[in-house]
Amino acid sequence: MSRVGKRPISIPNGVEVVLEGSKLLFKGAKSQQELETFGRVNIEIKDGNIWFAKSDDTPQSRAYWGTYRALANNIVIGLSSGFTKVLEINGVGYKANVNGKNLELALGFSHPVVYPIPQGVEMSVEKNTITIKGSNKQQIGQIAAEIRKFRPPEPYKGKGIKYSDEVIIRKAGKTSKK
Repeated sequence: MSRVGKRPISIPNGVEVVLEGSKLLFKGAKSQQELETFGRVNIEIKDGNIWFAKSDDTPQSRAYWGTYRALANNIVIGLSSGFTKVLEINGVGYKANVNGKNLELALGFSHPVVYPIPQGVEMSVEKNTITIKGSNKQQIGQIAAEIRKFRPPEPYKGKGIKYSDEVIIRKAGKTSKK
């Protein structure tokens, strides 16, 4: 059984955490986020650490204990160092560029695909890589998945948009009869 909830979260310099009832408020240099626990776990802030405790010993309470600890840890990491996802574009004529508040993708369609960049997210394009940076882990992952969905990699030539650490398993092409 996982014991994620037992470990305290150390609060780094530059991040301020305030407990208001069952709500945790996090303030960083660039942004602020909040985590509402709805009283499902007990929270204590002492000695520069955030401690989570189960409200009772039911299986549901144990699940919330680890989940809220992980969510709070992701917020602290996001506000202190941020999260990054890197996408690679493979294919002849496939390209991307950031134009103002939009990401423009040429992916072999009859029209360019325009993706509006949400507030609080930074995108940059270098050659065939798109870098997405932000403080919210869930939001960064969702944006990367939406961009990848425009042209997922195909198994024969590997053309499309893929995560930088993703491995595309290739298939053999057609063989001719002799």
